[in-house]
Amino acid sequence: MYLPDFDYYAPESVSEALDLLTEHKENAKVICGGTDLLPKMKHELLAPKVLISIKKLPNIKKIEYVKGKGISIGAAATHNEIVFSEVVNSKYPSICNAAAQMAANQVRHVGTIGGNIVSAVPSADLPPILIALGATAKIAGPGKERVIPLEDVFTGPQQNCLEANELLTEIFIPDGDMTCSTYHKFALRRAGALAVVGVAVALQTKGCADGACSIEDARIVYGAVAPTPMRGVKAEAVVKGKMATDDVFEEAGKVAYSECKPISDFRASEEYRRNLVGVYTKRCLKRAIENGHK
Repeated sequence: MYLPDFDYYAPESVSEALDLLTEHKENAKVICGGTDLLPKMKHELLAPKVLISIKKLPNIKKIEYVKGKGISIGAAATHNEIVFSEVVNSKYPSICNAAAQMAANQVRHVGTIGGNIVSAVPSADLPPILIALGATAKIAGPGKERVIPLEDVFTGPQQNCLEANELLTEIFIPDGDMTCSTYHKFALRRAGALAVVGVAVALQTKGCADGACSIEDARIVYGAVAPTPMRGVKAEAVVKGKMATDDVFEEAGKVAYSECKPISDFRASEEYRRNLVGVYTKRCLKRAIENGHK
């Protein structure tokens, strides 16, 4: 398998990258790690005439904490850079855990958070936990910049909201009261496999003592069981304002089973995925509480 011919550009500023995207429009693709794009080109699923590398853009790989605001992660930060980031681990280890579950170690060395997001694969591991933690996406365009909730980036399987001349530059996870969070997935082998089901949970708790916690707020997100990462709003409603008990988690799992929208494919049947969502929602609620109060 060989790559088709293409022109290659390596702009050194966001404005230069946007000019190239505006000039070449649908004929261009942005590349950084290339772990999703290059295999598709080799298999003749994509044949862009122009590749625009964003590796040289300033601050595109940064991972930093802005005091009183939150964590900024540049779109070109690799999964392993997130896994081993002291900043992310100190604030939201659940993000590091999700990044560590991405593909194989070799892929994590070059694959990026931005690529993981804009590829919009329903089984991706990072979007569910980022959405649960209220992340936003910064998108640059000619003469403008917009910041939107991360969940609004996804419009369908392998489809996103970016225009042909726009570029995802940053993911921002705000400081907040969601101090209990976790992400877990079920896959068909131990390492390197896509999620059959993924569940992320972020909770705001109150009055925790001797294991008794009140759940003030909750965000539950399902991965790989809908065309895009899906908020479990009905399951969230079950636990909000309740004590963190096994009975409450059990009820939330039952609701999650009903509200997710999986399909049957070669990895699993619809019913099997529904059962997994129910089980993993219950487990993740309990583990989020445990993670937040160690």
